[in-house]
Amino acid sequence: MAALQFELKTTDSQSKARAGIITTDHGSIPTPIFMPVGTAGSVKAVTQQQLKDEVNAKIILGNTYHLYLRPGTGILESAGGLHQFMNWNRPILTDSGGYQVFSLSGTRKIQEEGVVFQSHIDGSRHLFSPETVMDIQRSIGADIIMAFDECPPYPSDYKYAERSMHLTHRWLDRSFNRIEITSSKYEHTQNLFPIVQGGTYHDLRKMSCEYISSKNATGNAIGGLSVGEPEEMMYDLCGLCCDNLPVQKPRYLMGVGTPWNILECIALGIDMFDCVMPTRNGRNAMLFTSNGVINIDNKKWEKDYSPIDDGIACETSNYYSKAYLRHLMKSKEILGLTIASIQNLAFYLHVVTEARKHIEAGDFTSWMKESVVRFKQRL
Repeated sequence: MAALQFELKTTDSQSKARAGIITTDHGSIPTPIFMPVGTAGSVKAVTQQQLKDEVNAKIILGNTYHLYLRPGTGILESAGGLHQFMNWNRPILTDSGGYQVFSLSGTRKIQEEGVVFQSHIDGSRHLFSPETVMDIQRSIGADIIMAFDECPPYPSDYKYAERSMHLTHRWLDRSFNRIEITSSKYEHTQNLFPIVQGGTYHDLRKMSCEYISSKNATGNAIGGLSVGEPEEMMYDLCGLCCDNLPVQKPRYLMGVGTPWNILECIALGIDMFDCVMPTRNGRNAMLFTSNGVINIDNKKWEKDYSPIDDGIACETSNYYSKAYLRHLMKSKEILGLTIASIQNLAFYLHVVTEARKHIEAGDFTSWMKESVVRFKQRL
């Protein structure tokens, strides 16, 4: 058992893009990296074998809120933790459930102790505090676990954002205290990442970065972005945070975003990403491809027998045609959801893998600018 290690390999000369290696007890992760979201112990419509062989996922994300409610910590512990339960031997990151509780705005109450909320499944009442959330994540057993934070909505006035940030910092202290007096339930180290908050205010974001950095954690996360603010504001705040977080620790931007968002934020110095967009949009007929965005529902694809995307190294994307996938989606065949999800996830992993190659080759900036234009176009 060893704490997470991060080795910074290369930094781009024309931007702040970085290539590195994160090492955990469940394996190494090349950065920049995208983490598919497996909310309830499953990346929707995709098997674990497909995640490894087709998508090339190096790490996946689980959700504390959903796993706590179902199947529950008792089942997870008796299975030997989430890795064993879902038969996934690569790294896992769990978020703290803070964002899910934030999104239950009608049925939750925030107080100093924590957040009282009602289950979306049966209406039962529960308390998430920094301590209970650490205990739940101990039971889940992820390699990287997140501190419990409050994610303020956009827009928030300055007083609310400031109050929320200080609450997040107090909760962070309690999260670290709990982790220090408990131990891993399984044979691997769990690494606690703090989360930067502060709304859309530069001084608060900088203050939060300084507080988070003082914890000397093995990695740091940036939260509270991609919650409705304009893209340019997100980039501005992301860049500010990267400039005020330690260089030698991985930086994780939570819940972002489109392939072009990811490239822009890699250029600012982000190492880790997650987002539900590839799978959610895929299930709703939107494909991200190496040539641009496709709405596979459109009639123009009805007789297009070319591969879904032969620009990426994914057997599924190369094997099936656009016409066939359109037929499956129109017929509401479950296989259509699987193929679309694999395509989007494989493309996201392709994007970060290519980004890494171009950082190492020294031509990331020019490649990124050309790629952003191409990936954004509607086909």
